[in-house]
Amino acid sequence: MNLPAKARIYIYIVGLLAVAAIVYYTRELSFTSFKQIVAFVLFILLGFLSEAYATWIPVYGGEISSSLTIYLAALFILGPSLTVLVVLITALASEVLLRWNYIKDGPMRFARTVTFNVAQWVVTVAVTGVIFIVWRHAPLSLRSFNDYIGALGAFLCYSGINLSLVTGIVSLTENKRFFYALRTYARDFNLQYLVLCVVALLLVVLYSLSVWHMFLAIVPLVLVHVSFRSYMRLQTETRKTFEKISRILDERDHYTAVHSSEVAELAVKIGQKMGLPQGEIEKIDIAARVHDIGKVAVPDAILLKPAPLTEEEWKVMKRHPLISAELIEGLEIYTPVADAVRHEHERWDGSGYPDGLKGKEIPLLARIIAAADIYNALTTSRPYRKAFTREQAVESIQKMRGKDLDPIVADVLLRVIASQRT
Repeated sequence: MNLPAKARIYIYIVGLLAVAAIVYYTRELSFTSFKQIVAFVLFILLGFLSEAYATWIPVYGGEISSSLTIYLAALFILGPSLTVLVVLITALASEVLLRWNYIKDGPMRFARTVTFNVAQWVVTVAVTGVIFIVWRHAPLSLRSFNDYIGALGAFLCYSGINLSLVTGIVSLTENKRFFYALRTYARDFNLQYLVLCVVALLLVVLYSLSVWHMFLAIVPLVLVHVSFRSYMRLQTETRKTFEKISRILDERDHYTAVHSSEVAELAVKIGQKMGLPQGEIEKIDIAARVHDIGKVAVPDAILLKPAPLTEEEWKVMKRHPLISAELIEGLEIYTPVADAVRHEHERWDGSGYPDGLKGKEIPLLARIIAAADIYNALTTSRPYRKAFTREQAVESIQKMRGKDLDPIVADVLLRVIASQRT
């Protein structure tokens, strides 16, 4: 995928800031005790494992790891200079390991991904470290109320910078509004961040007893990680269940027994052809596979009618996008795609339903799924007509361009169809 020029510049800027931070903080590195050396090595080991076993979040197309705990605790215990070195070693080693397969897509993708992911952690720690330099209070002992106030300030600074840097690249690559995306991520992950901060404070308390007591914190850290992975697994199972229901609904009509999966596959190809980020591709796939689940409320007499529907029957049929959205919007995994499911039957000229949106008022994901849905419907036999040939379907899509379909999406769909012919 070709990154926009602004995104590339952003990566270079963050990278240069990271280099400056590394040069500044590593000018005079020294260990004051064997205890500090052991803690340094332990933080590198735990940080690497945290990054290597990060939890993938399908809807966001990104990962969350417990490395926040490790890096924040290192700041509290070792101070900013040694922590910058911990982050550099840990993040670089884990990123090279995890992103090595990106090389097959081109060395530049590998280099930019690793550079940004390492640099954003370094910059986050480096800027948060300024608090400790100004405060002149590292290592942190947590023996007074002021210590906890300082720890809270460091946590807010750390998490705010980290989320802002990640949101920045997402907004530049996915054309999302920065503050909207920032609020979304902060809202969705605030509990996980808070728990990880508490575990970081636990590490500080244990270190004050002895460096060996820190190993006791591995247990709650692992439990937090496992519980979050279990939570994500539950979301994945929920997704599979809803997709199975959607497939069963498709099978009510043997003419469209694989409709949802075929629409999803085609919609994903359109998104890829448009150069959308992987996170958006994931959302397209998730939404497309359940876009017709609301048809569970449509009687067979209407859904399977071998003739055009009456006006009253159309009123019933037009409710299914609303029902689809209502069914999924209460589930966290589907919340980001509920609007795409609701508006999949809107049309570019405003003639669609349920809300009569037009043009760019319609979510982009809904426009993409709509194009894939229409093409699949045209090329599928129905009781009252035969399937269109590829040529007839292409001609119909061309006529719908700028009327029923977003002209840009329609053009990409036609390119995808043409590439399938070869």
